[in-house]
Amino acid sequence: MSMSTIGSQPPRYSRGARAAFLALIIVGSLITSIGLGTLLGGTVTALVTAQQGENGFLNSPSTTLSVASYAITSEPIQTAGMTATADGFATLRVQAASLQADQPIFMGIARTSDVNGYLEAVRHSEVASLNSIPGSVVYRVLPGSETPAPPGEQDFWQISIAGTGTQQLIWDSGDGMTADNWTIVIMNEDASPGVDVVANAGLRSDLFAPLAAALIIGGLIGLLIGIALIVVAATSLGRRQPKDTPGSPGVEGTVPERTAPTIVAAYPALLVGHLDPTLSRWLWLFKWFLLIPHLLLLAFLWTAVWIVTVIAWFAILFTGRYPRSLFAFTVGVLRWSWRVSYYGYAALGTDRYPPFTLEKTDYPADFDVDYPEHLSRGLIFVKSWLLAIPHLLIVSAFTAAAYGGWNTYRGGWDLSLIGLLVLIAAIALLFTGRYLPGLFGLVLGINRWIFRVITYVGLLRDEYPPFRLDQGAEEPVTTEHRH
Repeated sequence: MSMSTIGSQPPRYSRGARAAFLALIIVGSLITSIGLGTLLGGTVTALVTAQQGENGFLNSPSTTLSVASYAITSEPIQTAGMTATADGFATLRVQAASLQADQPIFMGIARTSDVNGYLEAVRHSEVASLNSIPGSVVYRVLPGSETPAPPGEQDFWQISIAGTGTQQLIWDSGDGMTADNWTIVIMNEDASPGVDVVANAGLRSDLFAPLAAALIIGGLIGLLIGIALIVVAATSLGRRQPKDTPGSPGVEGTVPERTAPTIVAAYPALLVGHLDPTLSRWLWLFKWFLLIPHLLLLAFLWTAVWIVTVIAWFAILFTGRYPRSLFAFTVGVLRWSWRVSYYGYAALGTDRYPPFTLEKTDYPADFDVDYPEHLSRGLIFVKSWLLAIPHLLIVSAFTAAAYGGWNTYRGGWDLSLIGLLVLIAAIALLFTGRYLPGLFGLVLGINRWIFRVITYVGLLRDEYPPFRLDQGAEEPVTTEHRH
């Protein structure tokens, strides 16, 4: 199949209009990302809320706390934003039991300033890192030489409890939990040194369930708005892309003369790259910086491509067709990506700066896919992952990128086969001013294989990519007769 000629084309948008649609895609991508993050946060909050145990508390694992000093203290707890009237906003529960039989313990919560004054000259241990693995608690030991007075005799505690067995300290936001710094203290009731307890903490809030619902609803709304903006912009940009003209060579759905030979490409995704006759010896050292604007825009465009592909999946399922405007948009993003890759570290084939457009230009690197009039409804369930596994393994070897999505290849320079080949080409270019011809053909062949796989996995075509390294600047073609 050859590239289709361009006949009567739809009117092009002005440069300002195209920029506006690109801006719309950026805004839509940002809103979609925020919406997705909010939705995930709400889902996690809902799942955590569902795990509430006794009396609705979310409990931490029990942990052994053992110190030789006089007291165990928490890091300051900030309660900014909580008021004494916020009953039910948050309830903190701390449970502890001494590991020594019949040893009464004391637990109390007080303002950090009061606790610091009480223990200022007393050796005590502040919990700096806490988890459930035995022996993994990290303490910050604060020195001192004085013996503290019994904690129960102090009058600055916001709330306290003492006794043998399991002690439970419950502190509600309505019990004076004002905006301040607070510290939890665990001691032996008689203020003797050597505190050994097993403890856990729990948190309960009447806001967990409403917060989860609000996050989920807000996330869904954000997703819908972001996706709508992306679809509108992608459809508009794709609608103004050149379309195949009926009767052009290689356009599906046309019927040439019965015995007329037709020039067809090896695969209906066509990638070309023409090597500049003169290349700068040193410009490749700075191209990573010059490409930053393109890479930022492509990050948003690929977010849009992901969403467009999901929409196309459902469209193919119900209609057997990839919406043509969305198809043109996706191919346009691939074309843009190939130009950036060709200029950058996937080929270094030209020093001409890539244009900021989805459309076809006279740039020395180009990519296109012939639009299919029909796509298999059944293949969409298996081709993007199961059938593509052999190719994805090969592409991973080419790019040193484990498959994390069909748009993982964006022309980066990793320590991979293609990265190594381009590095050799760059070093040769630096010292000789020439791009090794045989090496260039191999680099183009690897890129061609990668983009064919992207085309297949991205649902753009049903034809299975060939296991063949077609090298050279142009696509290999054959002559066949269509009947």
